Amino acid sequence: MPVTRLFLIRHGQSAGNAEGRFGGHGPTPLSELGERQARITAEALAKENISAIYSSDLFRAVQTAEPLSRITGVPILTKHAFRERNVGVLEGLTFDESKHNHPKDYYALVNRNYHHVITRGESYRQLVKRVMNELWEILRKNQGERIAVYSHTGAICFMTLHLMGAIRRDTKQTPWLITSNCGVNRFEVRGRNNVRVLALNDTRHLIDITGNDSFGAR
Repeated sequence: MPVTRLFLIRHGQSAGNAEGRFGGHGPTPLSELGERQARITAEALAKENISAIYSSDLFRAVQTAEPLSRITGVPILTKHAFRERNVGVLEGLTFDESKHNHPKDYYALVNRNYHHVITRGESYRQLVKRVMNELWEILRKNQGERIAVYSHTGAICFMTLHLMGAIRRDTKQTPWLITSNCGVNRFEVRGRNNVRVLALNDTRHLIDITGNDSFGAR
């Protein structure tokens, strides 16, 4: 089976990230720093011979994908499925506001309760179902190619956990894999049961502007 290279890229810093707020499905744009991160990331990924670019349809993700599309001439295909987890009543709130106003939903989220459905939102389990259905279809269509997928910290965390085989039918809680703004997770995929992890949260390309402390809020 041909080897497919997969790059999962988190969007650049958004205005919500800078304020420490849950972005969810909100339309928050990139901050000035986020725009710089997106440009530098595009320059680094342009060396990878990317042949397909997919993105969450949320504005901050599309903004981050646009520089790579301009450099390579590869069009961006937006997918609703690659949106961040729908955090319902927590959207737009800070961590402290979420803890105070919606403690049950807040603690279930930060403790990564896999089955808890946030009020007016969705569960991690529902997130995994929608993102992985789309991802496996994209991998099937683009076998042997180099695919960039721009998404969000929660969606990327759970796509990565699933690709690593860390989510099973009896999963109740999971670890959290941090992906910094414009961090890149790199994989070689030969099939559903043959995935090689090359790098997690690769931010080497950003060190000149963010240093070693490049972790961002949701």
